[in-house]
Amino acid sequence: MRALAATSVPVALMDSATPGLQVVWVNRAFAAVTGYDATTAAAGESRALARSRMTEQEAASFRAAVAAGRSMRHTLTLTRSDGSTFPSLVELSPVPAADGEIRYWVVMLQDLTEQLTQAAEAAALVEAERRERRHLGLIAQVSDLLMDVDDPHALGEIARLLCRTVVGWAAFYLNDNGLRHAEGITALRPVTGKGRRHGTAAHTEERTPVGDGFVPGGDAVQALLEGERDRPVEIDLEGAFQYGSASSWVARHAGRAPGVDGPPPSRRAVVYPVPGRRRVLGLLVVFPSDGGSIASLDSSTQTVLELTARRVGLVVDNARLYDREHRLAETLQRAMLPEQADVDGLDVWTYYAPNSENVQVGGDWYDVLQIAPDIVGVVIGDVVGHDVEAAAAMGQLRSVVRTYAFDVRTPAAVLERVDQIIGGMRIPRSAGLVLSTLTRTGAGWELEYSRAGHLPALLVRDGVATELSEAGGMLIGFGSGRRDTGRLALRPQDVLVYFTDGLIERRDRHLRDGMLALADVASRVTARDAAGIGEEVLSRLADHPEDDVAVVVVRVPDPAAGVETTNGPRRRRWSLPSEPASIGRARHAVLRTCEAWGLGNAANAELVVSELVANAVLHGYGHVSLQLDETGDGLRIEVEDANPAPPVTTDGHPGRVGGFGMQIVERLADWGWRPSPAGKVVWARVRPAPLPRSGRD
Repeated sequence: MRALAATSVPVALMDSATPGLQVVWVNRAFAAVTGYDATTAAAGESRALARSRMTEQEAASFRAAVAAGRSMRHTLTLTRSDGSTFPSLVELSPVPAADGEIRYWVVMLQDLTEQLTQAAEAAALVEAERRERRHLGLIAQVSDLLMDVDDPHALGEIARLLCRTVVGWAAFYLNDNGLRHAEGITALRPVTGKGRRHGTAAHTEERTPVGDGFVPGGDAVQALLEGERDRPVEIDLEGAFQYGSASSWVARHAGRAPGVDGPPPSRRAVVYPVPGRRRVLGLLVVFPSDGGSIASLDSSTQTVLELTARRVGLVVDNARLYDREHRLAETLQRAMLPEQADVDGLDVWTYYAPNSENVQVGGDWYDVLQIAPDIVGVVIGDVVGHDVEAAAAMGQLRSVVRTYAFDVRTPAAVLERVDQIIGGMRIPRSAGLVLSTLTRTGAGWELEYSRAGHLPALLVRDGVATELSEAGGMLIGFGSGRRDTGRLALRPQDVLVYFTDGLIERRDRHLRDGMLALADVASRVTARDAAGIGEEVLSRLADHPEDDVAVVVVRVPDPAAGVETTNGPRRRRWSLPSEPASIGRARHAVLRTCEAWGLGNAANAELVVSELVANAVLHGYGHVSLQLDETGDGLRIEVEDANPAPPVTTDGHPGRVGGFGMQIVERLADWGWRPSPAGKVVWARVRPAPLPRSGRD
């Protein structure tokens, strides 16, 4: 007994002769753990085991062990004298007498509080690590989805990912001159004119203008949009908000965004700002999974939502900055290029496309000049670089060449003067060009040309492509002596192809191999007009250009040949400025194309093109692109502009002329529209039939 009394293990002695297996003795350790000392235990007042929280099954196991006289171990929740509880491993062992009779039982306790606490803490740490790994994986998935900025459903996919993992409902709303639900990153372009369209194509409710009509400091969501708050806010969708406020807009629209599965789990929304570099770009609206408030979102979930909103904001800001710079650069570049001249007696086609990977302005350019009634000048050049400095040098050089070309008719003499003035202007970029003049000589044309460090043009005659490699010289500004002029008499059906190196240069092949490839393609072209030749060359060589591409094709028609059809690609493209004069140019282009392709009912196509281009000029903005394709069952027309709003068929505008354009298109063609990265494309397939007559005629 002295040994049991001195041990640090809680030990009690129980007497089976007393009712309920009464504790009759305890050691100091037992008293320290349970609060029952030896005196109270000896007096029979201890109920430590009797007050333990045992299930009926555990109590039956104890009774069976005592009845059988065998040892047993079990984990129980015991009650101390002060009423507190603690988990303990209880070991009950019989003490047999000399005659084998069992009266006394030894009870040994092991307090498991510290062990269970440590185990719980370890389990909590493991669970926290697992949650962190899941959330890191979630952020990685968000980053992967944001990699494809052109995906029209990137933000919708992220919202659905959040719904499947950390919240019950989520949606993004971007602030494009007003809040709108956003499935993708692309911004809505500003709509000009009356009848401004709001929201998405399927949603026309008002959008909330930032900072207009709100009580200062009185609207939490507006404070997020204006950057006055950077922490999430909670709003009750059934609350009372000032009409027209940002909170009232969110209350009306949150929970029913198109494309988001299922209704929200509650009426309390948590709103996170989507910050850009200089302003808040929109909102991330979520509803907690359990229908609770913002307090029900643990810190890890809130971190995930904040990081997601910040990453979305950064990507949206970068994408839109790139888009603005790219459109500005391309607009500036095209503004520096001339409109294609209509040359009497020659078939001329021009093409320019900036490299889509470069947001800067390039240095490629071309010029087609009507120097005199019988003299046409053709220039193509390339300034080194893809930045604003290259564009500035290109603009200066083009102006100088154009000025001297009208004053001096011989190409070599023009370039000699250009060398002198460019050397004095100290233009920091080197440049190469080909300058040529075509002079009418009776029924034919004579070509004169001079090269300044530029790739030679090609002459295609009778199916053979030849490089016009004579009259070469140094780059512009580096020529110190006289330049030479090459001369050649052109025949009917001769074709000249001028180009910049972007057409043929690739990282995986030598420039000479590119020249040979161009010569091979040009010699096998089946088209018989300049536009068809140019399109066929582009389709075979410029599928993945690595630089800006400028091409000019000049064809000497055969007056005796008449209209010649072709087996080449039936496609024509034009880039038109957004101005009324483009409507007439487009009509003229489709008439010439129908004549070149031998298509009938050109009047129908002319009317359809006229209406579509007129709509793009009057109701759209940005550059207008016209494309014609011969599909075999009719002429397909595509007109692209930068306004994403779709065309609408109306019954005219009361009180003023117009409004029947799309009705005319419907009578002559099957038509539709689709969104494009730059805005929208309206297409029409002209039916191969005569112009229909109205029953009211």
